[in-house]
Amino acid sequence: MKASNRLMIGLISLLLLTACGSGNQNQADLPPQPSLKAVAVTAGGFHSCSLPGDGTVKCWGQNGEGQLGDGKKAVSLTEVSVTGITSAMAVTAGGYHTCALLSDGTVQCWGRNDKGQLGDGTTSPSLTSVAVTGIATATAVTTGKYHTCALLSDGTVQCWGENDEGQLGDGTVVLSSIPVAVSGIASAAAITGGGAHSCAMLEDGTVQCWGRNFEGQLGSGGGSGATTAAAVTGITTATAVTAGKYHTCALLSDGTVQCWGRNTEGQLGDGINAGPEICIDNIPCSTHPLAVAGIASATVVTAGGFHNCALLADDTVRCWGMGTVGQIGNGAYTSSSTTAAVSGIASATTITGGGFHTCAHLSNSTVQCWGANETGQLGNGTTASSPTPVSVIDLSS
Repeated sequence: MKASNRLMIGLISLLLLTACGSGNQNQADLPPQPSLKAVAVTAGGFHSCSLPGDGTVKCWGQNGEGQLGDGKKAVSLTEVSVTGITSAMAVTAGGYHTCALLSDGTVQCWGRNDKGQLGDGTTSPSLTSVAVTGIATATAVTTGKYHTCALLSDGTVQCWGENDEGQLGDGTVVLSSIPVAVSGIASAAAITGGGAHSCAMLEDGTVQCWGRNFEGQLGSGGGSGATTAAAVTGITTATAVTAGKYHTCALLSDGTVQCWGRNTEGQLGDGINAGPEICIDNIPCSTHPLAVAGIASATVVTAGGFHNCALLADDTVRCWGMGTVGQIGNGAYTSSSTTAAVSGIASATTITGGGFHTCAHLSNSTVQCWGANETGQLGNGTTASSPTPVSVIDLSS
């Protein structure tokens, strides 16, 4: 789903554990299966979800925290239906929770809730969807690692969940299990949640971010984190913004992409992973935006945990950054500080990056994913990682 569309999700996502074992997926070992049909897809830490287009939500992968929303805590290698969701317009997968924007402007979330990321006023997990308190005019929703934000119809943003690094943007570092207003944001057009930071693209093409900044992910030129929104240096023509665990990227109106933050895996896409600056703990980083080399016709950009991908105008996809479990999709298990073409993708309509995997929605309404698959997040019925796209299968028909 396009990050520039206010009804869709700035993806995100994000995050968390060390990359797990790899192994190329051989689909010839599987009996033929129908491909999942969807209108949108989102990738979380270790799970994925889609919108079939009938108002329901389907998810697959890790489910130990109830993030699949089917009332269970069992991993699913293929899609399962989220209980109680019948009018979803958008869906976003976070670290261990998931949220859906409904057609009436409300938001429902499910899964892990120890930091209040479900927004229902509690810190109790839920295996099925619960209503976010006080949200009635949302036009977009995005999930971070342990927090969530909603864009409202008046251009303001409200966030809830973990706030130890100011990622809720309300001027405090106090956890909130109900939505709080982000200070100083009044004309947002898109939002995105990262590991412990959040960003908004404003109607004038600028970007503001708040939260953790040890790796330069706020793009404000260095310094400590921010508990309220801070302007990203030099971005004036953004059409979308997307946040990874410790980095951020923006799509510009000329089809180029700029990224900032941590660069240890080449996720800034400038051809190096040794700077240009050094942030906390001697981490290579950039505290200001850098141009991604070789991208000139992007229409969508998405950030995974430590990698990024861009959908180009010719419907192909290129990825860069960490690739150790195949999340770049070029057939290799190696990282790349320059963009690499995703094998076999020629008709993508949108893309989404997860913790260590990536998914694409194709023009025939099917979904393909690649990368880590230890909890079934690729949705092809196996737990074998794949450095090339595999089809998400549909067992509901």
